[in-house]
Amino acid sequence: MKFEITILGSSSATPIFNRNPSAQLLNINEKFFLVDCGEGTQQQMLRYGLKAQRIDDIFISHLHGDHYLGLVGLLSSLHLNGRTKPMNIYAPAALQEILEVNFKHSQTELRYPLNFQPTDPEKSTTIFENYDVVVSTIPLAHRIPCTGFKFSGKKRLPKMIREKVDELNIPVEQISLIKRGFPFTDHKGKIHGSSQLTTEPDKPKAYAYCSDTICDWNYIDLIENVDVLYHEATFMHDMVDRASETFHTTSLQAAQVALKANAERLLIGHFSARYRELEPVLAEAKSLFPNTFLATEGSVFRL
Repeated sequence: MKFEITILGSSSATPIFNRNPSAQLLNINEKFFLVDCGEGTQQQMLRYGLKAQRIDDIFISHLHGDHYLGLVGLLSSLHLNGRTKPMNIYAPAALQEILEVNFKHSQTELRYPLNFQPTDPEKSTTIFENYDVVVSTIPLAHRIPCTGFKFSGKKRLPKMIREKVDELNIPVEQISLIKRGFPFTDHKGKIHGSSQLTTEPDKPKAYAYCSDTICDWNYIDLIENVDVLYHEATFMHDMVDRASETFHTTSLQAAQVALKANAERLLIGHFSARYRELEPVLAEAKSLFPNTFLATEGSVFRL
């Protein structure tokens, strides 16, 4: 199953040094999910050849501007480009009022419906589910209510052994039954159990997006054993007091979270404008968690 993350923005409060505010696009089996939508997100999508019309679900972590100020522009462009299918938005409740005020005073009546689902920053809940993936919230500890999001792939049915299909001339209409555990009787009357004809499916993948938060460890159990963890790393650890004061995390703390959560890979982002060069930020995280990568603009990560 395709599970791909494209980074559209990696900056914190101010866009600087060719870095844009937070935004990521997930492609899960050719279904697009937008996670946060900082200023300039639609321009970033154009730059990397990603089609905004393919997005049906938008997830906003919290209401600091660097995480949502690109949303009105994106929704307006979709309106102008003739979109008619609904857009689903999962976000803090107050965002609905913000959008309504913007569209009211610009006298804009969208051609398509917005389906708004408020998130609960106090507890983890499932907010989206389809055949491929379940999305749940991760309550975080920031200066204002904030949630991360966990995208968990669903377990697939077993895989057919191609050689057995050819050898036994198994009809196409029988394959789905075999995958669900039913036996197959060949033309000689011999019964073949499902386990003889199939192999175990790939292990489901999981991606956790931990937006702005102080490192308080309370969300560790919600992100355990994920394949890829994105975690904010606004400051280096020599500024840990500043990180605590602003309810942010250092790169070293992000590595500690990844280690404690037993994540396979760590992506760090949301970098302070004070850092022109990011290699020292990366080196600090890698000193504790070697499998760490910079979540910078245009980077694509596959699970």
